[in-house]
Amino acid sequence: MWITVLIFAIAAVVGLTMALAVFQGRFPPIASAVTHGILAASGLVLLIVAVCVHRVGGPARWALGFFLVAALGGFVLAFAYHARKKNPPPNFVVGHATLAVIGFLLLLAGALHLI
Repeated sequence: MWITVLIFAIAAVVGLTMALAVFQGRFPPIASAVTHGILAASGLVLLIVAVCVHRVGGPARWALGFFLVAALGGFVLAFAYHARKKNPPPNFVVGHATLAVIGFLLLLAGALHLI
């Protein structure tokens, strides 16, 4: 579970740098978007395996739900905006990040056995 937490943490840092660029009116670098997407997708696959195969439950299941919805938003950001070289709307970025942060906090709380 800790590898999954680490992967999502790194994805979050890369995502934060992209979000800062959007809020400053700059276009986020393609390399950052690809790195963020690959890391988040890898973490999502590991979390799916943990929940579905290894029967990890509780907060990890909730985290998976939040990450799946965040991933849908990430696809929209990537293909509707980034691929077309358009800056995404900041409110959409905030929504995507909020869902992902909630998912991350749930995952971390589960890994630390806090809930």
